[in-house]
Amino acid sequence: MSVPEPAPPLPDALDGQPVERVVRDGVEYVVLGTAHVSRSSVVAVEALLERERFDAVAVELCPSRAQGMRDPEALKRMDLFQVIRQGKVGMVAASLVLSAFQQRLAAQYGIQPGAEMKAAMDGAERRGVPVWLVDRDVGTTLRRAWHGVGFWQRFGLLGGLLASVFERSEVEETEIEKLKQGDLLESAFGEFASNSAPLYGSLIAERDAYMAARLREEAGRSAAAARRVLVVIGAGHLKGLCEQLRAQQDDPAARAAALAQSPPRARWPKWLALGLVLLVFAAIALAFHRDTALGALALRDWVLYTAGFAALGALVAGAHPLSLLAAAVAAPVKPFRPGIPSGGISAMVEAWVRKPRVADFESLRDDVGHWRGWWSNRVARTLLNFLLVSLGTIVGEYAAGIRILRSLF
Repeated sequence: MSVPEPAPPLPDALDGQPVERVVRDGVEYVVLGTAHVSRSSVVAVEALLERERFDAVAVELCPSRAQGMRDPEALKRMDLFQVIRQGKVGMVAASLVLSAFQQRLAAQYGIQPGAEMKAAMDGAERRGVPVWLVDRDVGTTLRRAWHGVGFWQRFGLLGGLLASVFERSEVEETEIEKLKQGDLLESAFGEFASNSAPLYGSLIAERDAYMAARLREEAGRSAAAARRVLVVIGAGHLKGLCEQLRAQQDDPAARAAALAQSPPRARWPKWLALGLVLLVFAAIALAFHRDTALGALALRDWVLYTAGFAALGALVAGAHPLSLLAAAVAAPVKPFRPGIPSGGISAMVEAWVRKPRVADFESLRDDVGHWRGWWSNRVARTLLNFLLVSLGTIVGEYAAGIRILRSLF
């Protein structure tokens, strides 16, 4: 009788997984690099927690992202009116687009975005081990990225975000694994991120330094001395984070606080807009001085262009007729009513007339993964209405200014 051949050994869950160990100030950091949409990354996290004992588990999440992961119902409690009033529409829309990019990848392979981070948090909680949230707030990262690039490069940023919504082609599983060599935010912006030093710095390098500082800060103030810490991060941060952990010598709290600051808002766009409005109204006054009929035509052009382009923005967003009317009325008088922009007024009317349903909040994250969802979901359409009406108002102001100045000279 022939002896059956022994079954081949099962592959080790950590084979081929990027793991580094860094000892700093008496603390050993076991740093696991993961792909944010990968089953093997989830298995690697669980294997490390099972095989080794850790005093703390650190994850590449900020408190808001961790809360969203732990509480998927949080979107349902979003106060849409407060988002509009506080001028956070842009940040919310950008976060939804990034989430859509993750969902597009996850839908192909049946695994939720950030599953390895959730596995790390759940595993830590089952073992009674503290969880450290060491990443920078995603809103701060996006603001610093936006502030760090030039005027024309910002179109690349917007293009990268939009491309992640309109791109429908499937991603090969081999490409998913290549995310181990990059960062999810960087991937969302495509090649533009790799070719832009300021953008790469905001999305990758600054966060490497920030997370290293936060690890040192948490280790320093840990009530029970943490001697071994599991760090679960995207593999695009593995090299940079480990280098920062070894090299940093300054106060970690001060370093983290400096990198967590939102950049000051540039004043020149505000002064440019104010200067344009003053120039236009000076031109209208000059037109009235020359001839009453000429002045009336100039004033008519101001109203028609600003109201028309704002209403066009609402029309493209699929807004309710009352929201369109609100945009047309609010845009021409924008210089005389500081505060909520015309896009905000139109969006609040839209949210009041077409009150978002519970189902809209429940499906928001999935709906924005396809471009049609921005028009079919009432929450997304309200955000879109705000953005397009605000853009239309700006275009209308410039078009009216050019028209009026040409009529005079």
